[in-house]
Amino acid sequence: MGDALLSLNALDAHYGDFQALFGVDMEVHAGEVLAIIGANGAGKTTLMRSISGLLKNAAGQVAYRGQQIGALRADQVAAHGIALVPEGRQLFPSLSVEENLLIGAQVGRKGPWSLEPVYQLFPVLKERRHQASTTLSGGQQQMVAIGRALMANPEVILFDEISLGLAPVIIKSIYDALPDIVGEGMTALIVEQDISKALAVSGRVYCLQEGRVSLTGRTQDVSREDITRAYFGMDA
Repeated sequence: MGDALLSLNALDAHYGDFQALFGVDMEVHAGEVLAIIGANGAGKTTLMRSISGLLKNAAGQVAYRGQQIGALRADQVAAHGIALVPEGRQLFPSLSVEENLLIGAQVGRKGPWSLEPVYQLFPVLKERRHQASTTLSGGQQQMVAIGRALMANPEVILFDEISLGLAPVIIKSIYDALPDIVGEGMTALIVEQDISKALAVSGRVYCLQEGRVSLTGRTQDVSREDITRAYFGMDA
């Protein structure tokens, strides 16, 4: 597959004295959709926070396009072309839908995503662009969070628990939009509790268990028994 676009090199991550990741190695290649699965507490969100700069690591533990970015701030990581759709959406409650979207554009990167393409992707957001973001439904708020990340025109987009707490019909609509999001060659990492959903849209998968990589492979080659063993540390 060639050189990695993004790589993690023996990544450790801590919250104070608590260690959440232990020597994680990972390679992500340009244009691929990569699934990150694992039980609650496995370290998936910590992984996303480390890549996006919300958790600071040793510089060489995260590399992007050959540059060491592990010690950069989140805004510096975003300027390099990595955007996060965070768990729980984390919108700005005092801002309207459109104002939240425009926050994403402040990194100043050029690219195909601006307000109108985001509104074409999620038409309901255009209808409600002047509403306070927190008056929207959970699914609509997730659309705002995705749109805000796209407005940064990233090369890599990180989805942390994309379907958490959403109704099945909303989850379907968001996943239906995914081909349009990654269709221009964007690279995506998807953290997802719904294993079947994650595997259906991804080419490769990493499973985390208690902060360590317990399985990696092409999704078409990974069996249910492999996943059960990697997920829970037991045979199916």
